[in-house]
Amino acid sequence: MADKVMLTNRIVLRSIMPLFKVLHEADHTALKKLLSRFDGVIQLCVKGTDTGAYLEFKDGALDVIQGIHPNPDIMLPFKHAAGMNALFTGGIPVFGGLPRGIWKLPLLVRLVVLLLGLLLLMPNVNPKDPAKRELKVKLIMYMITNALSQLNKGGDEDMAAWTAKQPDRIYQMSIDPAGPSAYLRVKGGRTKAGHGLYTRKAPFVHMRFNGLEGAYKVLAESKDTVSATADGDIRLEGSPEYAGAMGSFMMRIQDMLMPPKK
Repeated sequence: MADKVMLTNRIVLRSIMPLFKVLHEADHTALKKLLSRFDGVIQLCVKGTDTGAYLEFKDGALDVIQGIHPNPDIMLPFKHAAGMNALFTGGIPVFGGLPRGIWKLPLLVRLVVLLLGLLLLMPNVNPKDPAKRELKVKLIMYMITNALSQLNKGGDEDMAAWTAKQPDRIYQMSIDPAGPSAYLRVKGGRTKAGHGLYTRKAPFVHMRFNGLEGAYKVLAESKDTVSATADGDIRLEGSPEYAGAMGSFMMRIQDMLMPPKK
């Protein structure tokens, strides 16, 4: 059975941290323009292990890379995987020693701005600006499809059993008429997530949201799919059985990433 802490950490590293790139590309503020001339590498890792990922700022762009950088400008070592997970799930992060290089303030500010941007994912954050609402939906959509793949790759037994006997199938999520979209590809126990519409074959299951507000109600406000379907917020095309199973895995991921109860 897959260890829940390590599985959550895999999702943090490979499904949540890549959202920094989406946030960076969506940021058009003067602060970003001011800080864009400060390049460097920020490493997040579990102390004494090869578990981690780093942010590489270069020429105004950001890349999120899995693994350990040989010489990062800023190093944030966590005592254990649970301590790193807490930074992204609303808990109290546990560091495994003093962070290194935090005197490089412009680079540190770039990280803080991105971490604050992730707060958009929190259930109690309800932006009114349409651009922010679309960004929140996009972040959730990208995170969910990627996390489903990581759940499988990380060894979750139920997810592995669900994917094992499936032929090449596409599980598509999209916002009509031309909003953000993402997909999960399943083939013989293997999975891969991607952004946009998969064009090489028709989807096996297609969750089509009725505009931004329809997607927001389901993805951000957790409106149940039965009510959402009845109200016209979502249209499901394909197998209801497999769509239901996918929805159950999505709920499992949500529970893994929810802030701890006080």
